Formats: sequence, C-alpha cells, structure tokens
Amino acid sequence: MRFLLVEDSDELAKAVAMRLALDGHGVDRAATLSEAAEFLESAPYDLILLDISLPDGDGRDFLARERMARRDTPVIMMTASASVSDRISTLDRGADDYITKPFDFAELQARCRAVLRRHAGAADSRRHFAGFTFDALAATLTVGDEVRELRARELRLLEILLSRPGQTYSKPHLIDRLFSFDEEVSDNAIEVYIGRLRRKLEGSGARLETLRGVGYRLIPE
Repeated sequence: MRFLLVEDSDELAKAVAMRLALDGHGVDRAATLSEAAEFLESAPYDLILLDISLPDGDGRDFLARERMARRDTPVIMMTASASVSDRISTLDRGADDYITKPFDFAELQARCRAVLRRHAGAADSRRHFAGFTFDALAATLTVGDEVRELRARELRLLEILLSRPGQTYSKPHLIDRLFSFDEEVSDNAIEVYIGRLRRKLEGSGARLETLRGVGYRLIPE
C-alpha cells in the first residue's frame, strides 16, 4: 500500500516512514499542506497520515477540503492535543481515526490496518479465496495445512490483488501502489514479486495471470 505522510517534524516523519516501510508500504512525506496537495495530484494513495499543526495551515481544514471535493482516501489525524473536543471536531470533519502524539509505533500500525480494513469493508485481517487463506496481520498465506510466510512487499502486492480478484492491474499502477517517489524501482521489480507470489500460491486453487502488455490479475484456476 502507498501512504502519504504529512508531518513537518523531520525526526518524527523519518521514524514513521521507516517503520511503515518495514511493513512493505511505500511512504511519501510532505512537510507542508501545499506539498501534500502536489503529492495527491501526482499519485493515488491508500492512506493519509495527517498532522494538524503544519507551517502553512491547519490539517483539519485540509481534510475538510478533501472531503468537500468528495475525495475519500482514508485519513488518520496525528496531533499533540488530547482534548475530547479536538478529537470530536477532527472526526466530524471526516477523519477516519485519530492518534495522539507521542504514540507507540505499534499502535499506529494497528490503527492503519484497522482503517484500511474498514475502508475495504473487511471485518478481520483474514481473507479466503480459491483454496487459500491470506492473513495480513500474520503475514501468511495458508494452503491446506501449510502456512507460508510472506515478505513485506509480497504481502502488500497480494493485498492489492486480492482486494478485487479478477481485476487487471497494470505494472505502472502496481508500482504506484507499492513504492514511494524516493525509492529506486527496477524495470522487473513487479515481475520478481509476481514470480514469488506464484510459487507461494502453488497447490491452491488460485492463479496469478499475466496479460501481456496489460497487467496482472488474481483468478481462480
């Protein structure tokens, strides 16, 4: 998944981005609201982590403008204020969740997972499809009685493909969803991860199909 982190503290932004990258997410960082707007015009994002107090404005106003424009990318607000009135105000403006600084990174990761599940309409972290079970929280894929571990980027790629089985995803789209602007992506990066996932899906009733010149899709055999 690709996240946009809007945070003016270099130290906090670096720590959050590094932690989320370890989970296989691509993270772009904006230090101001104007930078955030430019990023949102340039790429699709699965989740926005948005600070309230930024050098060029209030993150809540930015959020309100996003919702007025009918853009529904999930947003988790980050703020140093712990007052109930602030939390209510933020949620009423369209935030999907709220976390108070300083926060534990494990809690932030859990909130990200929960918001993404709700946005996808999933009740828990496990999905069943064509003879395998995918557990995003445990980072595993189970075929029969065999539990197969997924590396972070494999996990995120399968998460995308499994969100809409049968839908074809082009290579540029998958790159946009998996990698940040700062990452160097080789020409065959997606093919490498697709190949690894194919091996881990062996024995299930699912297949990763390549549509030459078009993209990839997950389908039942």
